[in-house]
Amino acid sequence: MKYSMTQHTTRVFLLAVLIQTVVIRAESGGVAGQRAVVIRSGDVQLRGLFWRPRGRGPFPAILFNHGSGRTREELERLGPYERQAETLGPVFARHGYAFLYLFRRGVGLSADQGESSVDIMNAELAAHGQDARNAIQLQLLENREISDSLAGLAFLRGLPEVDSRRIAVVGDSFGGSLTVLEAERESAVRAAVIFSCAGYSWDKSPQLRARLLAAVDRMETPIFFVHAANDYSLGPGKALDAELSRLRKSHRLKIYPPVGQSAEDGHAFLYLRVSTWEPDVFAFLDEHMRRRARRPPASRIAGHSTSGAE
Repeated sequence: MKYSMTQHTTRVFLLAVLIQTVVIRAESGGVAGQRAVVIRSGDVQLRGLFWRPRGRGPFPAILFNHGSGRTREELERLGPYERQAETLGPVFARHGYAFLYLFRRGVGLSADQGESSVDIMNAELAAHGQDARNAIQLQLLENREISDSLAGLAFLRGLPEVDSRRIAVVGDSFGGSLTVLEAERESAVRAAVIFSCAGYSWDKSPQLRARLLAAVDRMETPIFFVHAANDYSLGPGKALDAELSRLRKSHRLKIYPPVGQSAEDGHAFLYLRVSTWEPDVFAFLDEHMRRRARRPPASRIAGHSTSGAE
């Protein structure tokens, strides 16, 4: 179904009001403010919302990887992705981190730049079954989606107010899987925090499980896995944490008490219980982001071990 011109105009107006509201709230909460940005990824132009703290930079920075998107029904029931950005951006800026909420193609402010991953995966599931969905999910993660996220990382590194040697990546759900793959590829990423990693897909996709386990074998970035006890699955955090423990790499896992009444609520822990995870996540980030930046390794050595495993 295509939007009418009236619907499109109404959406643009509502988004403008939302962005203005974010700016007003941010400036009254010890945050320098928020601005909309445009980021080129290949032949598409992605949009994002960027927050910076008050004071003089350069600041440590966070790239945020959201989930796979929302279906039409989910958008009507839960609202737009832009509200998630409004929830998170001011929190990170208040803690002294510049924060980029990048809308990858097909989602939120980048909805006009292609089809969302969730719609592509759902169509593949309906047409060809679960195995086909699993295959297209990995194709998306390893190609289109990581290209978009890496474009966001390059954008952050080029900002004068960002310390390019102190950038971390935070991801949620499908974006959590993406963050693992990004940390595997980008050894200069200082830290990664992953909420509800692959919670919906882990138990259904042997391919995804194998790929993420292989990625943590090769990655060097300290990583913190976060779940609520009633997430769709706790398997991802537990299995990846166990593998990192075996390799004696720097990592952490924390499973918080249940949230709400359903697995969907538990999967949305990041947005529903900010004050619960806030102390732990920022203690982890500060530990790895506020100290002197390490020199990027000359080469990656399989099985390299870092101290601080817990």
